[in-house]
Amino acid sequence: MKKSIVVEKSYSFALRIIDLYKYLNFERKEFVLSKQILKSGTSIGANIEEGQAAQSKRDFISKNSIALKETRETHYWLRLLKDSDYLPNDYIGLISECDELRKILTSIIKTSQERL
Repeated sequence: MKKSIVVEKSYSFALRIIDLYKYLNFERKEFVLSKQILKSGTSIGANIEEGQAAQSKRDFISKNSIALKETRETHYWLRLLKDSDYLPNDYIGLISECDELRKILTSIIKTSQERL
């Protein structure tokens, strides 16, 4: 079965978040914010993946809604890291990637709710 775009994008995003976590934790010695961004940033893909095996349309919407909440939280942490000068230029693109995931998830949820 071919994976969806949102599954692949969220997985790729999670890998970049893990790289950011390593940088923050080991290079910058920032432990609190790095753990927050790791948890929320990897949770997006995990919830999307769970939604792929949903037991019902409502379950699918629920899992993707959780992923959307995690996306919003991750976006917050990324902005905070950027504005506090912890986010290096190599990782600034994560903000737009996160916003793209938010838009995709919003569309998926709205379409799924309309089809209920």
